[in-house]
Amino acid sequence: MRNIRRRAAAAAATALVASLALTACGSGDNTAGAVKDSAAASFGTPSAKQQSRGDDERQTPAEQLSTTSDSRGKIEADSSAVSSKSKSQSQGSSSTTAKRTTCTGANTKVKVSQVTRPINHLLLTVTNTGSKNCDAYYAPALRFDEAQAATQIIEESQPQAVVTLAPGESAYASISLNGDGNPTIPAKELTVHFIGRANQGSVGSPAGPLKLPTGTQIADDTAVTYWQSEMSDALTW
Repeated sequence: MRNIRRRAAAAAATALVASLALTACGSGDNTAGAVKDSAAASFGTPSAKQQSRGDDERQTPAEQLSTTSDSRGKIEADSSAVSSKSKSQSQGSSSTTAKRTTCTGANTKVKVSQVTRPINHLLLTVTNTGSKNCDAYYAPALRFDEAQAATQIIEESQPQAVVTLAPGESAYASISLNGDGNPTIPAKELTVHFIGRANQGSVGSPAGPLKLPTGTQIADDTAVTYWQSEMSDALTW
C-alpha cells in the first residue's frame, strides 16, 4: 500500500515537472519575442531608401533601366524649370534695361549759367526729371532769340559713348560765345532742342526759351559742345 502511494506521488511529481518545463518553454519563447520586438523598436524598421535598394537589387535589368530613365527624366525636367526661371529673370532684366527714352524738354530741366573760366562761355545743365533713364544724344541744337541758323557744334568734343541719365542725374554742354573773335551780337533768350537717336533733327518738345545772363553777346561762329557726363569735360572746350 505504501509502495502504491509512493508511485502515485512520484507520478504526480513527474507530471508537475513536465508541466513546469512546458510553462518554462512557453515563457522563454515570449521573452525572446519581446527582446526581438524591443530590438526592432530600438533600431527602427528599414528605411524607405534601404527597402528601395533591396527592391532595385531584385529588379531585372529592364526594370532598372526604366527606373534610371525616370530619374533622368526628372532631372531633365528640373533643369528645364531652372532654365525657364533663368530665362524669365533674364527677360525681366532686359525689360528693365529697355525702360529708357530720349531726353527732351518734357522729361528734363535745362539751366543755362555763366562761368568765369573759361571766359566768354556759358554752361548748359540738363537734369533728368522723369522716372526712366534718358539718353542725351549728340549735341544740343541751340537757337538764340529769333536766329534762323543753327549753332555750330564742336565736333572734337564728341564723347566715346552716348550720355545716359538716370532719374535725377545731369549732363553738361558748354557754349563758346566768342568763336574765333569777340562776340558782338546781343542775345536775350535761348531755346534748347534735343536731337534724336537717328540724328535726323530735333525730337520732342524743346526746353525754353531760357533767359540768358544779362549782357550776353554771341558771334556768328558761336559753338556748342556735345553733351558730356562731367562738367569739367564740357568746360574743356
